[in-house]
Amino acid sequence: MVAFIGREHQLAGLDALLSEVRAAIGGDDPRPGKCLLIRGRRRIGKSSLVEAFVDRAAVPAMFFTAAGASTEVELESLIEAVNSSTLPDRTVFDDATPGNWSAALRQLAGILPDDRPSVVVVDEVPYLVDRVDAFEGILQRAWDRELSRKPVLFILIGSDLSMMEALSSYGRPFHQRGKEMVLGPLNPAEVGEMLQLAPAEAFDAALVTGGLPLICADWPRGADLWQFLSAELANPVAPLLVSAERSLASEFPDSAMARAVLSAIGSGERTFTNVARAAGGISHTTLTRAVDVLVNKRMVAADLPISTSASRERRYRVTDPYLRFWLTFVAPYLAEIERLRGDLTLRRIEAGWTSWRGRAIEPLLRESLARLLPDDALPAAPAIGAYWTRSNSIEIDVVGADREPIARQLLFLGSIKWLENSAFDGHDLLALQRHRATITDDPIPLLAISRSGVETVGLDASYGPAELIQAWRRLG
Repeated sequence: MVAFIGREHQLAGLDALLSEVRAAIGGDDPRPGKCLLIRGRRRIGKSSLVEAFVDRAAVPAMFFTAAGASTEVELESLIEAVNSSTLPDRTVFDDATPGNWSAALRQLAGILPDDRPSVVVVDEVPYLVDRVDAFEGILQRAWDRELSRKPVLFILIGSDLSMMEALSSYGRPFHQRGKEMVLGPLNPAEVGEMLQLAPAEAFDAALVTGGLPLICADWPRGADLWQFLSAELANPVAPLLVSAERSLASEFPDSAMARAVLSAIGSGERTFTNVARAAGGISHTTLTRAVDVLVNKRMVAADLPISTSASRERRYRVTDPYLRFWLTFVAPYLAEIERLRGDLTLRRIEAGWTSWRGRAIEPLLRESLARLLPDDALPAAPAIGAYWTRSNSIEIDVVGADREPIARQLLFLGSIKWLENSAFDGHDLLALQRHRATITDDPIPLLAISRSGVETVGLDASYGPAELIQAWRRLG
C-alpha cells in the first residue's frame, strides 16, 4: 500500500459515497445510485486508487478499462469484464450478447443487485467518448433510466482532463449527474513522508518525480537524490525513464507537432519566437494550434506577468515538473542510457541541476506560499505569480495581487533563492528593492523564499523549506 500514502482522504470519500448508496437501500429515494467522475493526468494512480477501494469495499463489482479500440472491440471487452466480475448473474451476458452500447448498459443495470450495494467502474472514458457514436447521450440515458435506480456506485475515470471536465459541463448530456474528484500527484509533504526526506530534499524529490506514486515507489526510503538517480539511470526500464514516454504516446498518438513543441518548451524555451525556432522553425499558425492543444490538455501553462498594467510578454512552461525534468535531462539521452551509460547522463544532470532547479522550483514554491498565507506578516493573495519584462532586465520571482494578470492592487513582492550554501543576503534585498521601485512607488511588503536562510534585515517576511512544506501538511 506504499503507493497510497497521501490518498487517505480520497479513499475516505469513496467510502462515504458507498455508504450513502448502502443507506438508501429500501428507502424512499427511487434513485439510490451515485455517480463519481474521477480525473487526473496519466500515471497519477487513478486506477490503482479505485482498485484498492474496490478490493477493500468487498461488494459485488465490475472494473472495465477502455483501450481506444473500435466500438465493437470495446463492447467485447466490456462483456469480458462483466464475465470476470463479481456481479451476481454475470453469466446472463453469455446467454444474451448485447449488440450495442445502449443494450449493454441496460443489460448491465439489470444484473446489479437490488438488496445490497455494488460498484461499477468504467476507466478511460474519453476513449469511449471519442470512439463510440453519441456515447455521452447513451451514458446519460442509461444512467437516468436504469443505472441510477440501482444501489450502485458508478465510477467514471479519465486521463484527458479537458474531456472529463466537459463531460459534466453545462449543456452536455451528463451535466450534474455525478460528483467530481480531481486526483493530483502526491504533494511535497506526502513525497517527503513516503521517502523519509527532510523538507528541502522533499521539494527536490517532488521536482524529479512529479509526485507520481509509481516513480516514488522506486525511490529507496531515506536515499538522497543522487543515489536515486544513479540507480534509475542504470536501469533502462526504470519508472523514471519510461513513464513520460508512455504518457506522451497515449496523449499524442497522432500529433508529432505537439510533441515537438512540448519538447522545445521542456528544454527551456519560454517565448513564442524561441519555441517556434526550437521546434524546427514552424509557422505562427502551426505553433498556435500546437500550443492550444498543450494548454487544453493542461500540459503547458501560458503565463503572463502580474502587474497593474497590461503585458503581452507571455511565457510558456511545462506544468508537470517530472515531465520537465525528463524532457531536459532524460529524453535527449535515452540512447546513451540504453547503452548502459547512464553515468554520463548523471554527470550531465549534476552539472545542470542547480540552474535547472532554480527556475523549475519557482511555481511549486509560489503554490506553497499560496497555501501558507495569510500569516502574521502577509495577507492571503487571490493571485500569486511573477513579473518580467521582454528583455528580462527586471524579473520579480513572487508577486502577490488581488487578481491576475492585470492587478488593481499589488499586495507583496518577493525573491526566491534556492541554493544549498548561499543564504538570502543584503545584495539580494537591494536588488529586490530596486525592482520594486521600477513597478510601484508604494512601500509594498517584501519577502524572501530561501533554501539556506536569510542573512539580512529589512524584509517583511521570509520562508524556508520547513515552513513551506508545512503548508501542504496543513491543507492537504
